[in-house]
Amino acid sequence: MKVAVIGGGVVGLSATVALLRQGVDVHCYEPGEPMGERSAGDTRIFRLAHAYPDMVMLAERSRALFAEWSERAGATFVDEVGTVVSGAEVGAWADAMATAGAAHELVEAGSPLLRLPAGTFAGPALIDPSGGVIRVDRVRAFLVDAVGTRLRRLHVDAIEETGPGVRVTSGTDSNIFDAVLICAGAGTSALAAGVGIDTPSALEHHFRFSFPIRPNAPSPLQCWITQPAGGQLGTYQHVAAPGHWAVGGHIDPELVSWESARQAAEQASLAAVTAYVAEHLPFVEPRPFAQVYCTHNPDLGDGLQFVRCGRVLATYGENLMKFAPLLGETLARAGVDGSTPANAGPHTEAN
Repeated sequence: MKVAVIGGGVVGLSATVALLRQGVDVHCYEPGEPMGERSAGDTRIFRLAHAYPDMVMLAERSRALFAEWSERAGATFVDEVGTVVSGAEVGAWADAMATAGAAHELVEAGSPLLRLPAGTFAGPALIDPSGGVIRVDRVRAFLVDAVGTRLRRLHVDAIEETGPGVRVTSGTDSNIFDAVLICAGAGTSALAAGVGIDTPSALEHHFRFSFPIRPNAPSPLQCWITQPAGGQLGTYQHVAAPGHWAVGGHIDPELVSWESARQAAEQASLAAVTAYVAEHLPFVEPRPFAQVYCTHNPDLGDGLQFVRCGRVLATYGENLMKFAPLLGETLARAGVDGSTPANAGPHTEAN
């Protein structure tokens, strides 16, 4: 069987590796650097904590697969320092964790179980002890090595169903495949539309900034997701490297809209996040020194979505890094047997 994977982000590479392990003749198309856009950066947050029980259970399965990857690579892929979610809505998250049978604890600010860059915050906190930091740099090296020569550094111009299969066209290069998996991030919507698949197309600019951690900070710091409250910025935060604290914020959509200039969106994001750090994170210096940029779909949140038309299957969602091993196996299986995986999370309507 011959399968094309469109997109060399973490999901596309994971699917390619899973297909190779099944003995499939697979080609992964990626014109830029592998994991260079939405999968960019050296670290990300892993968490079991979600507002939906099915997402919690899927994250547990993905964590087990990360462990298998780690064993194969001889390197730790998830530093299990724990993840904390704070805010008024964490009760619903705790209910989802309980329904899924996942270990968790609800505490208030000041609890000795917390190791955060701030002592006070809005709302109670949910501690997810199985959460932590994904070492994206190690994941990238592992996947790129496993994919090897199956990575084709080409931009896909069109996908078209034909009699014998699915034609993938890239410039003057054209090949027929038995199945195609679209995992192209920001490029998914345009490619999928060409074969009659409708996926959300809205985009906005998104930035994550790194700041120095003060020497007197608790250690090891837990990853932290803060829900917006009372005009306070909603954020996600984690260690980016030793002594470096990464903070991304949910900025006013008007300031980071796709129609805005990237530079203006960067300045607005930098100002908002730096002000947040200065006001709320006493163990972090409000002195930004590095950043990661990616595109973001404002209409999506936690959730896994799959849409099929004939021999083409598209997947989309946000915050997919933590599901990469599971998504890879799920997509590989669907690419071979022609099935459509079940959606998960808030958007579970039938495909």
